[in-house]
Amino acid sequence: DSTAHMFTFNLTPCSIVNKPVWKAALTWIPRSDINFLKVVFNVWYEGTKALHWREVLCSGDDDKYSECATLKGETLATEFDIKGARITFPKGNYNIILQAFSDDAENKMVLCLNFTMIVKQDTF
Repeated sequence: DSTAHMFTFNLTPCSIVNKPVWKAALTWIPRSDINFLKVVFNVWYEGTKALHWREVLCSGDDDKYSECATLKGETLATEFDIKGARITFPKGNYNIILQAFSDDAENKMVLCLNFTMIVKQDTF
């Protein structure tokens, strides 16, 4: 729908984007219960897809994340580390599209974000 969503995402500190561990914080008030949640994350650089990641975070069956039980209208607020193998981002602008779905077939979108990440210098 056209009503604005309450959603924030912070990456701290943003000056270390090319480091192996990122600290992240997420706040979201979903408009439906989170029983099933699949996220699709795409990063585009100079018109080319640089990264594609798709993951089922909540399946409704013995979920490992407590956030999977969030009810419609409740505030979901969580902090987490993003770590592991990572691509190095060269200097430039990146178009990032994050979609969340309440079904595995990706028909019922519950969130769609389109934002730009700007990397101001190459890694040394």
